[in-house]
Amino acid sequence: MTADAPAKAGRREWIGLAVIALPCLVYSMDLTVLNLALPEISRDLAPSSTQLLWIVDIYGFLVAGALITMGTLGDRIGRRRLLLIGAAAFAAASVLAAFATSAELLIAARALLGLAGATLAPATMALIFSMFGDERERKVAIGVWIASYSAGAAVGPLLGGVLLEFFWWGSVFLIALPVMVMLLLVGPRLLPESRNPDAGRLDLRSAALSIAAVLAVIFALKRTATDGFDGTAAATLVLGLALGAVFVHRQGRLEDPLIDIELFRRRAFSAAVMTNLLGFLAAFGLFMLVAQYLQLVLGMSPLEAGLWSLPSSAGFIAGAIMAPTLFPGVRPAYVIGGGLALAALGFLVISQAGGVGVIVAGSTIFALGLSPVAGMSTELIVGSAPPERSGAASGISETSAEFGGALGIALLGSLGTAVYRSQMADAVPEGVPTAAGTPASRPRPRTARRACRCARGAA
Repeated sequence: MTADAPAKAGRREWIGLAVIALPCLVYSMDLTVLNLALPEISRDLAPSSTQLLWIVDIYGFLVAGALITMGTLGDRIGRRRLLLIGAAAFAAASVLAAFATSAELLIAARALLGLAGATLAPATMALIFSMFGDERERKVAIGVWIASYSAGAAVGPLLGGVLLEFFWWGSVFLIALPVMVMLLLVGPRLLPESRNPDAGRLDLRSAALSIAAVLAVIFALKRTATDGFDGTAAATLVLGLALGAVFVHRQGRLEDPLIDIELFRRRAFSAAVMTNLLGFLAAFGLFMLVAQYLQLVLGMSPLEAGLWSLPSSAGFIAGAIMAPTLFPGVRPAYVIGGGLALAALGFLVISQAGGVGVIVAGSTIFALGLSPVAGMSTELIVGSAPPERSGAASGISETSAEFGGALGIALLGSLGTAVYRSQMADAVPEGVPTAAGTPASRPRPRTARRACRCARGAA
């Protein structure tokens, strides 16, 4: 080893990786574990239909909105410190959610969970870049980090179903407690502290603008996916884009901005952000349509559909972990291009729609292709940024994934609905009354919302 070569990671770093992968698993699990508990929550807390939607969605909304702010905050106060603060807040909010006595309290607890969850992804990714200086080892670590998210999404519904067989609905929230307590106990000993020594104060106006802009756009996209592009979706989208423009303009004027706009002038950074966004657009849109096919066409229950999604989750985990060791030293462009080609092959297999076997095989091929793309694009995004801004870059990476997921559900969901309606217009037999045929050509919003929740679980 030469004097300039980065040091290899030791036992402490690899154990530390396992420690930070677990809260990422729990973070992802909280996106899906609630789905099976909704009937019991409805009986116990009697929420309105609007409250029930907010119970489900507020967590993901606030995670998406706060990622950039939390990543930048970690650069300023320290990534390990932010991670531990977030873990403590996540544990406290989980207890509050588990013992909520009203729908309003559960919504508030889920909102706090979203804010706490937004600290986990950027802090843990920035810590990986601090802990693993060797490029090959860092790629493996990123693969484990990405695999933990897919594992959490896959395990969430199954573990939730087991808990609900024996305990009350609040038990699904208490899964996070032992993981977060363990992180608080061993994190200070295993994880290094890293921060930007020259960081200034956090600009609160920029933070508020970024959160408001991301929340507005994500809300508009998800409303489009569930209710169509109506006046509310259009107004919210315009508001979000306007706030985003004000935010970008403000960053160009600040000496210490929340986001360094100059990062997007780097070709590797901007290309990786766009690849990440498009990859998750395809993934979330695909898994939403697969969830609809399994339940509405093949007649499966949500649990059965979840079980059939396990092979694709396993493919995502395997691809994320194995790709760095199978393709050492290969140029990122070749890894990303090859992965996208394999994912496209998965789409081609799924297009045959020949039954559950074809759907599962195509989804698994797609996951095997997309997982190394996600890992490589994440490494390029964070690696292209200066080390002192790794937290902010991690926040941008995760935000692009959230935008891509919401956009995929909105675009492919709307496309699927349009195709369904066009085919139903010609498929209603003669003699069927208009009053009976019209509802069949207009899928209920509740069906779309359920499919969106299933898509989040599959991805």
